[in-house]
Amino acid sequence: MIILITGASHTGKTVLAQKLLEQMKIPYLSIDHLKMGLIRSGQTDLTPEDDEKLTAYLWPIVREIIRTAIENRQNLIVEGCYVPFDWRLDFDEPYLQEIRFFCLAMTDAYIDAHFDAVLSHASDVEARLDDSDCTPDRLKADNRAVTEGFLKAGEPVTRIETDWGKAVEALLLSDGPGIW
Repeated sequence: MIILITGASHTGKTVLAQKLLEQMKIPYLSIDHLKMGLIRSGQTDLTPEDDEKLTAYLWPIVREIIRTAIENRQNLIVEGCYVPFDWRLDFDEPYLQEIRFFCLAMTDAYIDAHFDAVLSHASDVEARLDDSDCTPDRLKADNRAVTEGFLKAGEPVTRIETDWGKAVEALLLSDGPGIW
């Protein structure tokens, strides 16, 4: 089984992956770690700010890691922002049956009410060296774009409206997204 976790910036994708690792004892791959390894090793001239180009660059690699894990009957959690909205088009049905997809996004109301808390938890699992570009307006725009893009592609989106902890707990206990 592959658990694919994506969503907007600062939504707790890595925290969710860590919780799943601890609960299910399944390893996870951080797409951000792959990104930084490729950038720091000089394998690409892209920078961490090249989001759209990074999706096009990283997704074929991640897609083939997912395929390889499925073919070898290995469980893997894959998490990160760099998942295209139409990711399902890259897999035949037998592969799709092995992938459990989660997309996290915060509502504008949640960001307005909890922005300081969101920032205070930004480094819960991975250290963010510079978060100065994270503003409420930018976070709202990112979350709206992710929500609209995945919904337009027919994907479920878990929208965090009032309680991040309850949303994540519900995902850990259920098979589907919702609004919390």
